Amino acid sequence: AKFSGFVIFQGLVCLLITGCEFVSPGVTKQAAGSPYAAPKVVGTITTKDINESSGLAASRCTNGVLWTHNDSGDDAFIFAINTKGEVLGTWKVQNASNVDWEDIAAFKDKAGKCWLYIGEIGDNKAKRPEHAVYRVPEPPVTGQTRSTKKDPLIAEGAEVLKFSYPDYDQDAETLMVQPKSADIYVLTKRVSGPSGVYRIKADFGATQTQKAQHVADVSVPSIPNGLLTGGDISPDGQRVILCDYAQAYEFALPAGAQNFDDVWKSAPVSVELGKRENGEAVCYSVDGSSIFATSERKNSPVIEVKRK
Repeated sequence: AKFSGFVIFQGLVCLLITGCEFVSPGVTKQAAGSPYAAPKVVGTITTKDINESSGLAASRCTNGVLWTHNDSGDDAFIFAINTKGEVLGTWKVQNASNVDWEDIAAFKDKAGKCWLYIGEIGDNKAKRPEHAVYRVPEPPVTGQTRSTKKDPLIAEGAEVLKFSYPDYDQDAETLMVQPKSADIYVLTKRVSGPSGVYRIKADFGATQTQKAQHVADVSVPSIPNGLLTGGDISPDGQRVILCDYAQAYEFALPAGAQNFDDVWKSAPVSVELGKRENGEAVCYSVDGSSIFATSERKNSPVIEVKRK
């Protein structure tokens, strides 16, 4: 379910209960001392084929390419776009179905092969006992790959990893892949309480459903504090960016930390993403120097936030 008027509700609750400062979604100024510059709209997704950009990932093999997909209600399509929002190609993923795709992540393995991970993790009613992650080789994007949903290119068949939660069925919209360990992370979306952080081993050869491991709970400085809608791990594995409908929050791995999961113990820094409607997609650029974001609306802006 979408949360109409969520940003307004969030601001009013914030003012009435905590006395904190409400920032309009139209304000683009970062907080004092932020490591990021003000967000800028660098493009617009104008194609009708992409009407709910629910996930976003920067290609690890082709510079300037972002991958996205629609939310539930669409078929198993993935789209390559540039930062201007122009569609560079449309692929139909074989051996996959889109019941409730919520996020996408990019990963480059030790052999130099690039992959896309797609999260079949949405569960608005929290009644799905089993979820899935699809892994597909990243299709090559060239000047000759332009295509549409009516006439798509065909991606290689996806490998499927099925998983369940160790505690109870939950809704989630955040899928990430750790660039060094290749572990998959799913963060739940909660209206009440912090988000649960679950780690999944990338065992795509397993025939049985894997039980995800609960490794942490994470709260962002917002109300609700666990209503996460997207996220990404920086290419160097040192930072995590998460978003909700209002803005983004960056966690940094403590200096000298040897365990990646120590990142969840750090205090997040708020990152203003500018004006979005139903913002559910965020990712780092391939070099980690920028953050990109889109929205689940037609003609979504492509927003870039550069690191100072």
